[in-house]
Amino acid sequence: MPPVVVLGLDSVPPPLLFERFLPQVPHLRSLMERGTWGALRTCHPPITIPAWAVMFTGADPGTLGLYGIHHRTPGSYEGGYVPTPSHLRRAPIWHRLSAEGARVAVVGMPPGYPPPSVNGIATGDFLTPDGAADSVAPPQFRAEAERFLGEPLLFDVPFRKEDRRQTLRDIHHLTRQRWALARGILAKGPWDLFALHDIGPDRFHHAFWKYFNPDHPGYVKGNEFEQEAARYYSLLDHEVGLLLEQLPPDTSILVASDHGTKSMEGCFAVNEWLRREGYLVTRGTPVPGTLLAKASVRWDQTRVWGTGGYYSRLFFNRRGREPQGIVSPSEEEGLRAELTRKLRTLQTPHGRPFAPEVHAPREIYREVQGDAPDLTAYFGDLSWRAAGTLGHETLFLAENDTGPDDAVHDWQGIYLFSRPGGPRGAGPERSILDVAPTLLRLLGREAPPEMQGRAIAEWTH
Repeated sequence: MPPVVVLGLDSVPPPLLFERFLPQVPHLRSLMERGTWGALRTCHPPITIPAWAVMFTGADPGTLGLYGIHHRTPGSYEGGYVPTPSHLRRAPIWHRLSAEGARVAVVGMPPGYPPPSVNGIATGDFLTPDGAADSVAPPQFRAEAERFLGEPLLFDVPFRKEDRRQTLRDIHHLTRQRWALARGILAKGPWDLFALHDIGPDRFHHAFWKYFNPDHPGYVKGNEFEQEAARYYSLLDHEVGLLLEQLPPDTSILVASDHGTKSMEGCFAVNEWLRREGYLVTRGTPVPGTLLAKASVRWDQTRVWGTGGYYSRLFFNRRGREPQGIVSPSEEEGLRAELTRKLRTLQTPHGRPFAPEVHAPREIYREVQGDAPDLTAYFGDLSWRAAGTLGHETLFLAENDTGPDDAVHDWQGIYLFSRPGGPRGAGPERSILDVAPTLLRLLGREAPPEMQGRAIAEWTH
């Protein structure tokens, strides 16, 4: 079968790639001219982890037991862990392909640390610790890669910091190295499946969104970074073009993002709201910006607490599950309804409806596995980030409470698919769940029955 290459551009939204920066991306534009493109609808929640895992397993986050980058340790108020590939309750397609003898390269695809053992090469994802000895599988390829690159492997860079000039240099360096590494691994082919993830676009959007988007509350026309987005997309396209030169002419190519991006209007202090409403009880009033783990919480009187992030996970202090649980199973349904009703009465500082979207996991997932929240809350159609810190004078914060961040996630990522004889022109919105079964069919295999997605017939005929 012809090879399949997936180029993962984290957080790229359709309006930027297909419209605003189209003049800056001639190589991607050329793929569009000989392929099909459109919006890729992401999962609940629209976050790097779990979205890429959803893309390559064909299973929703509840079925995977994967709800974000940080998970709560069961039975703990303060403990947490970062999910690894071993936490997935469905295997990504590269495991099946490897078992069947296909050659596979997986470059930084989340969750990817420690990197999975495949019939080929795998490297760690953006959560790989600096200097980790087990960042590449097989291990001996790490030294070869670093000799080829002439420097240690990079997996991520700090992006929530005030020095934006250094942040810009770091992100450019990260992207250049990631694609150089990818080209080096690609040259060790042939590969049946080659999957690359670049976290660089996500880091750029979060650090610089307000500098180039007039709809951002903090945008100032003529600022020093206003043209940097166009430059970054040009850099990204240049790197894509170099890699495309190495591909055999019969390759099926999918360029995709895990979710979109849009302006952050501000942060909603969800734990402070819970405290003021009497669901979360503390000894005294916390100092503004107090982390929940540092607050003096009366757990024996607390019914609900939450997490910050691009969405909020709300947990009930359940009797029998938490050390000092007080909420009985019979109370939970009423508590969900009460929280939802109260949240929906809120208005933004500008007097507009806050429009929170609140879900019980069983409402949005086929299965609910792992350490699921009791409620999932999106604020202002994702335009408002959740702040988990306490003690703020206002519930609506102008800035992120964990460091500078200009952007939030959105429901629509992108797809751009091209293969000889394949469909052309703008296509309909597709589901992220359909990617895995489509890739399998392109590689001559059918999806197992437990996959929730369906192969996209137009791409595989």
